[in-house]
Amino acid sequence: MTRTRIYRGHATAARVITGIGAVFALVEVIYILMILLGANAGNAFVGFIRSIAEPLALFFPGLFPIANFQLSVLVNYGLAAVFWLVVTGLVARLFSR
Repeated sequence: MTRTRIYRGHATAARVITGIGAVFALVEVIYILMILLGANAGNAFVGFIRSIAEPLALFFPGLFPIANFQLSVLVNYGLAAVFWLVVTGLVARLFSR
């Protein structure tokens, strides 16, 4: 009976970790879409998403200096989104064992 509980606990932890990574990546994707679609930078919601997306992007903004701002955001913040999905997926896999 304890093995079942331990297994369920590991599976739950893995799902939570994967979910956190998905939320982080979703924030990055929402920010990318707002930039690409030309959202009003003065809007409070856009500012809120930007204030969350920039710290989550870690070291990726500026990694590839691209002259076109929209393409730069797409590449650099897109890499951050992929990073969160991959890293949290790997960590979740470690917890599920």
